[in-house]
Amino acid sequence: MRKVSSASKTADKVFRVATGLCASSPVLFLVAIGIVVFIESVPSIKFMGWHFLTGTQWNLGDMYGNLEVKNGVSAPAGATYGALPYIVGTLASSVIALLIAVPVAIFTAIILAYRVRGPVKTVLSILVELLAGIPSVVFGLWGVIVLAPWVAQFFGPLLTHLGVVIPFFRGPVGTGMGLLSSGLILALMIVPIITATTRDLLEQVPILYREGGIGLGMTNWEVVRKICLPYVKDGLIGAVALGWGRAMGETMAVLMVSGSAINYLPHSIFSPISTMAAVIADQLDSALTDATHLAVHALAELALVLMLLTLITNFLARWLVHRGGQRVRSGVRA
Repeated sequence: MRKVSSASKTADKVFRVATGLCASSPVLFLVAIGIVVFIESVPSIKFMGWHFLTGTQWNLGDMYGNLEVKNGVSAPAGATYGALPYIVGTLASSVIALLIAVPVAIFTAIILAYRVRGPVKTVLSILVELLAGIPSVVFGLWGVIVLAPWVAQFFGPLLTHLGVVIPFFRGPVGTGMGLLSSGLILALMIVPIITATTRDLLEQVPILYREGGIGLGMTNWEVVRKICLPYVKDGLIGAVALGWGRAMGETMAVLMVSGSAINYLPHSIFSPISTMAAVIADQLDSALTDATHLAVHALAELALVLMLLTLITNFLARWLVHRGGQRVRSGVRA
């Protein structure tokens, strides 16, 4: 038996400490960011209370006039901070993005995993992954120049015909910058993420399972629907959650095509909106001019709400995965 030298023991300890630090760093970073954002949010929480989540008015107040004190917090006279329009804008645009992106991503992943081979598969896979690497400001510029005019002139007027049945699709379409354009551009941005993850999952389905289905007389679609997709269902939920989190946190592209509506709840799919991430970027310059810094604290509270929504989304996805795993195990025991 080889004797382990002291140098090897030291190297092993260094290796364990280094790997432990690296493994724990994501949690440490998340906790550190969460603590800082929460501490910065405290004055706004004291000033606004629960009205922050239900209010619809975001007004910095008279920053060059008198100050008012509420619950021990100083603020410019008339200042009020309501986040409801931005919470609604964030959730609505991300849900629209998911409704569009998930079917497109799944069918694209199926084609890449099972229907194309060789150089064609390699080229298409690279193109999908390159799409995920395009900067969001490029998507935003494309949205302003191409997408919004297309929505205003062609797609939007076509959708207004559904307004007879679904009131949310009623016009006017306006300039095309609003909820629909935001959802479309977010869908375009998250399709590559969901596609690449789902493709990798589908390629892990044992070939014997697929060949067995074909041997039983199933069509290719039946094999995919009844064997492959159920096999990767848990991972697919995770991929969708990853795309949803990306959509809720997107800033620049949405800021450029959303219409940057302030204090406005969307009443149709064409309404201008603003999301939590976009309004933080849009209002930061103005907030920094507030001598009491309460406007910055309010933006920090908005960031805290966004973080909590993202965490809830991920925990919900993990719960669904865990629940699905329990059902599978119960079925096996039965």
